[in-house]
Amino acid sequence: MCQVEEDYHEPLQRAEVPSVSKKCVKCKEGTAAVVIRAGDAFCGVCFKEYFIHKFRAMLGKNRVIFPGEKVLLAVSGGPSSCSMLSQVQEGLSQNAHKKLRFLPGIVFIDEGGVAGQAVEDRRRMAAELQAVFTATGLPFFLVPLEQVLDLPSSVLTVVAAATSPQEPAARAYKASVGDFIRSDAVGCQTSLEPEQRVLADVQESRTHLLQHLIGSAKTLTAREDLLSTLRQHLLVHTARAEGYSKVMLGDNCTRLAIKLLTSISLGRGAQLAQDTGFLDSRYGDILLVRPMRDYSAKEIAYYNRLFSVPSVFIPSMETKTMDKSSIQRLTESFVTKLQADFPSTVSTIYRTSEKLQTACRSSSTADLCDRCLLCMCALDTASENASAFKATLISEQLSQPRSAAAARVVISNQNPAPMEQESTAAIGECCASAGEDCGKAAGGEGCCSSAKGPESTDLRSLLCYSCQLTIKDMSSVERLPHYILSEAQRRQRSLVGVCWMYLLWPNQLQPDQATRGVIRSENTEGRSNIKEGFTYCRR
Repeated sequence: MCQVEEDYHEPLQRAEVPSVSKKCVKCKEGTAAVVIRAGDAFCGVCFKEYFIHKFRAMLGKNRVIFPGEKVLLAVSGGPSSCSMLSQVQEGLSQNAHKKLRFLPGIVFIDEGGVAGQAVEDRRRMAAELQAVFTATGLPFFLVPLEQVLDLPSSVLTVVAAATSPQEPAARAYKASVGDFIRSDAVGCQTSLEPEQRVLADVQESRTHLLQHLIGSAKTLTAREDLLSTLRQHLLVHTARAEGYSKVMLGDNCTRLAIKLLTSISLGRGAQLAQDTGFLDSRYGDILLVRPMRDYSAKEIAYYNRLFSVPSVFIPSMETKTMDKSSIQRLTESFVTKLQADFPSTVSTIYRTSEKLQTACRSSSTADLCDRCLLCMCALDTASENASAFKATLISEQLSQPRSAAAARVVISNQNPAPMEQESTAAIGECCASAGEDCGKAAGGEGCCSSAKGPESTDLRSLLCYSCQLTIKDMSSVERLPHYILSEAQRRQRSLVGVCWMYLLWPNQLQPDQATRGVIRSENTEGRSNIKEGFTYCRR
């Protein structure tokens, strides 16, 4: 303990600050030009070798990208994605030590319409990026975000991958390498033509529709989450349309650490493996990979500065916003400020994310009915009655004001006999006998025939918990793109068919341990095509 008589006049010892005058820790000869961490000082040559080796090691360790495969690089113009493009260029050069053998392409999603940029500014930024992409000699595609309004509903379907999931990854990789070597020996190796698709002119009406769609979300948190989902849908559609099987994302270690805490705050804890891992296989045939996840934002900034990697600043919705404007901005501010005082913050969060695994069903093996309509991850809303999620739903239902119609529904649920009698009336007809009134008009409520009509689109049962919160913040669900609404109606119709099947043959349908509807093996052939979905019908 501190004593009153103690002498505190001894001089304080200062920690030794790394200086650029030190020697390189790797070659021990060159003068250090970059200090990544305390004690890790590199010269320019060694830092470049270290940076390139980390990128090659990430691809070689996972063995996901096969030789001769078409890979689409998602470049946003920022430092991380432009650095990823530079690494791919370095790996494709003739003097590379271990040359990359896949066929890359570039895609850029123009989000200027959402950020409120003028048409001239969007064209100027697209011209700057086009000059950068043209210098690489790779095929590139400049796609406006407004095209997400015209996507087909097949984007929300899972297409089976070309390789069998039972086949080991190492065996498939070795077979692909062998085929590539044989084709290269006979001179049959194909190369991508330098296809260029410049940014097309977008109609002003389409931009207004997109702005109304994003603006229908009340909070900036919901708008950023919805924008991220739409951007990913457009990336997957572009990859499928152009024949690419992999999509490279430029998420770095710092960005993934922020995304990890943000996802937990938004209720996406069950989807952390897909949102922050190296491989994301939620779409089946299109795999999303993150080769830059081992780099910190500081390392990328140093590399781009030393070796003149071009990048283009493009403002987004969260540009010049306050720290507390959204959960994403608040988390970013918290992590970056904490990283400034404690340099191991980002690495600790990142290493922790590598050890996390979901307890729910994997998105790569879940059926289409068990996937979220928006994010395409496995649904995490199937819970027991005594769970915290169930208690949250009950509390939310009790907190909402109930109308007279809702009260009648509760009463009818407690008395099943009158409900069966009312269900016999068709839409637009009164529940009473022909020529009579049900008596509700006298009470000022109107006849029940006027209350019945086409129901509004209810997406709650088709979404995961986080996407439910996003949709809840929207003023109108009808503003969603047509491909989302049509896929929702298709899934709901299939679930209604399962519900009718359960009513007609209740002994043939039985919920299993996951509370999903499955058909018994002794069913007849005519009933074997019924889709799974008993859980959603019960809701």
